Amino acid sequence: MAKKKKHQHHEEHVDESWLIPYADLLTLLLALFIVLFASSTVDVQKYQAIASSFNNAFEGGTGVMDYDTPVPPVKDPPPTTQEESEEDEEEKAEEARKQAEQEELKSVQDKINEYITTNKLNTGVQTRLTDEGLLVTLHNDTFFNSGSAEVRGEKAELAREISQFLVMNPARNIVVSGHTDNVPIRNSQFDNNWHLSVIRSVNFMKVLLENKNLDPQKFSSKGFGEFKPVGSNDTPEGRMKNRRVEILILPNN
Repeated sequence: MAKKKKHQHHEEHVDESWLIPYADLLTLLLALFIVLFASSTVDVQKYQAIASSFNNAFEGGTGVMDYDTPVPPVKDPPPTTQEESEEDEEEKAEEARKQAEQEELKSVQDKINEYITTNKLNTGVQTRLTDEGLLVTLHNDTFFNSGSAEVRGEKAELAREISQFLVMNPARNIVVSGHTDNVPIRNSQFDNNWHLSVIRSVNFMKVLLENKNLDPQKFSSKGFGEFKPVGSNDTPEGRMKNRRVEILILPNN
């Protein structure tokens, strides 16, 4: 009797060829992460310099390039020799103009002082050059009766004579201001010393402007009452100094 052949049993082997591309993929991913990590550790100073350049280019706008360290302001370039020379010339021209103005006011002061000396008016009229201009002080007791704002008739001519010295070319701005002592006014014509000083200033200015060579548009009037004393109101001498009218001739600007 014939024997049956035994079938040999073959074990099935698992196909592992997929491991090769899988390993390649992992290698590529690892390389990618290394590159990303390396690029993320840029030097801080370089990063800030790049960020500053971008922010300046976009006029300081905010965005991902902002960082806490402030960007130093851009300094203006130093002036050139030509610019410095132009500035020096302008300063010299301004100084020369101021000097010319002071010299002209000094010339007017000299003329008024000569008139004062000639007419023996030293106790009633004084002049002084100040930072504001030429100041001419006229004592009220010379030009006004006590408690009155009308320029005394015999002294109106003196005011007209003084107006001649105010004619200048070009015309200057002139401020006429009235001042009093602190003794209360006792009449029904004026509410207080302030009121009296204003009216005295206006009336004196009217006499000056009788001179048709003067431009009324260049004149202004003020009243300060007792609030700008130049002497002590505790003595008769001080109160007499405080009762005054001032003419301030301003320099041209």
